[in-house]
Amino acid sequence: MGRTLVTVSDLTVRFGESTVLHDVDLRLEAGEIVTLVGPNGSGKSTLLGALLGGVTPQRGRIERAPGLRIGYVPQRLVLDATLPMTVERFLRLPRRTSTRRIGEALERAGVPGIGGRQMAALSGGQFQRALLARAILEEPELLILDEATAGLDQPGAAAFYQRIEEVRAETGCGVLMVSHDLHVVMSASDRVICLNGHVCCEGTPEVVAAAPDYRRLFGEGTKGALALYRHHHDHTHTHDHPKDAAE
Repeated sequence: MGRTLVTVSDLTVRFGESTVLHDVDLRLEAGEIVTLVGPNGSGKSTLLGALLGGVTPQRGRIERAPGLRIGYVPQRLVLDATLPMTVERFLRLPRRTSTRRIGEALERAGVPGIGGRQMAALSGGQFQRALLARAILEEPELLILDEATAGLDQPGAAAFYQRIEEVRAETGCGVLMVSHDLHVVMSASDRVICLNGHVCCEGTPEVVAAAPDYRRLFGEGTKGALALYRHHHDHTHTHDHPKDAAE
């Protein structure tokens, strides 16, 4: 078991008369990849906002490990396409960072050598990896990704998730991802939390894919996600589990 990074107890969030989240309990450990799934309007972004400190709950507690460093990759970031800005300059904002550290972060994010390119000229996948490099520069103990593969095709999303697995293995950080890519995400997660205003079910991908609440929310077709999860683990996970290496 890794170090506990975040513990959420009995969390309730309301906006006006509307209760978006109620009675949410969850725990995030170092070295663990946790994926948050749920239909639109289920409170996923609100929960991330609470974890990041931007949303104030009406009830409950969020306990973070002392001095916890969080890296955040947003769903999208809109930059003015007419603004000349290289990747390296983008990664130096808001504080100065050495060229060496920028190069290491880009390499870790899987896009070495793009530091001199214009942000506006990057493909969708390269842009998201530049955002990942920026999060890596925080040397995070917890990496939070909000729909970071939105707009990528399935091979692009799969490659991005594989890179996240590698970052976790290299650094031992915990990872919390929000995703709609059910088929891909099942292969990249140690634990899945299914949210619909509250935690409907959670556990290993195999347990969650078989849970009635999950099937009710996402349909019987989600059995395919489990088949892909099994295939991925049978054929590609021959190395030691990264969690073991991180402990």
